[in-house]
Amino acid sequence: MKHRDVLVTGMGVVSAIGNGMQAVSGALRSCSSGISLPSILKTAHVTLPVGEVRMENGELKSLLEKRLPVPAFSTRASLLGMLALDEALESASLDADDCGRIAFVSATAVGGMDATEKYYFHPGLPEENLIDRHDCGAMTDDIASRYGGFAMSATVSTACSAALNAIVFARKLIRSGRFSIVIAGGTECLTKYHLNGFNSLKILDERRCRPFDRGRAGLNLGEGAGFLVLESPSSAAKRKVRAIASLAGAANRCDAYHQTASSPSGEGAFLCMKAALDDASVLPSEIDYINAHGTGTPNNDLSEGIAIERVFGKEVPPVSSTKAFTGHTTAASGAIESVISLIAMKERFLPVSLGFSDRMDELSFEPLTDSRVSRELHRVMVNAFGFGGNDSCVIYENV
Repeated sequence: MKHRDVLVTGMGVVSAIGNGMQAVSGALRSCSSGISLPSILKTAHVTLPVGEVRMENGELKSLLEKRLPVPAFSTRASLLGMLALDEALESASLDADDCGRIAFVSATAVGGMDATEKYYFHPGLPEENLIDRHDCGAMTDDIASRYGGFAMSATVSTACSAALNAIVFARKLIRSGRFSIVIAGGTECLTKYHLNGFNSLKILDERRCRPFDRGRAGLNLGEGAGFLVLESPSSAAKRKVRAIASLAGAANRCDAYHQTASSPSGEGAFLCMKAALDDASVLPSEIDYINAHGTGTPNNDLSEGIAIERVFGKEVPPVSSTKAFTGHTTAASGAIESVISLIAMKERFLPVSLGFSDRMDELSFEPLTDSRVSRELHRVMVNAFGFGGNDSCVIYENV
């Protein structure tokens, strides 16, 4: 087995199926979806299901301020990120006083777009500097300021692969020796522009999404945040913390086929998964579960499914997409689904694909639907594929 030089020692999550790992685990086990018609987001598209975190911004602030003060003009994406980061720090036995020696890599696509919308529609609002909150990096800085700042902060924005790319970058920072601990992941909130943009692409489903189903008709957008604490083995040993898993392999590839569509052959996804396996020095047969990107769109699921078959042949391991639970949280999806996969690894169960009923004619496998399946997971693969063919894959290994 290849030497594992990057460990996961903490994690935190907030999503449409709950705030925190315990709530998320319970929803996954009980097959309770968080997809519903919008109530927090004030939109004209009231018939389009979404995965909302069912707390107004004021409620998020009140919850966060029980631990640390919140910057005055924090955007919703920042607030969600802080909530997940609080849990990640606590689970890794870290606190704000430790952040000055830790690096922070956060991903987003929407950034402070909710503030930008307020500025655009109501330019006379008394809030200061709303337009300054739009930038993706401003969101990272906002989160970091609550903890007194990190030794280094960076922002990744590569559409739906962004959070996994943040994790890949964090791994490189640890391997380079620059940092012993890096917190990486992503956060995303729902906004009018976000929803309208995806609706203009005609890829939103008016029902709950059905990944890998023959009748799939599109995705449901979601919001939330997920962060992992990545750490060198020597640092974890010195701090006497127990690792959740190791980051065994990772890769990013780009097929540059189209601005928004995946290639028919799944070339980018194929190259990415194969490279991650090679990086981990494991065979396809040694993967016990794949958390697929599985958006529920006709294009993605066919392309990803073909790529999975190209990599795994006739022995495809259990596959599911958890986006029918959380919605597609775009830039945050890779981190949220990493936390979901690591919860499954810790608790020895397999998350299912909700809504599946009919196998796709083009594929030889179908996603997991039996919630009673329980097994030990040694290695799990997480996929996140972004616009422009920017594809990322991470493999986590039990320790």
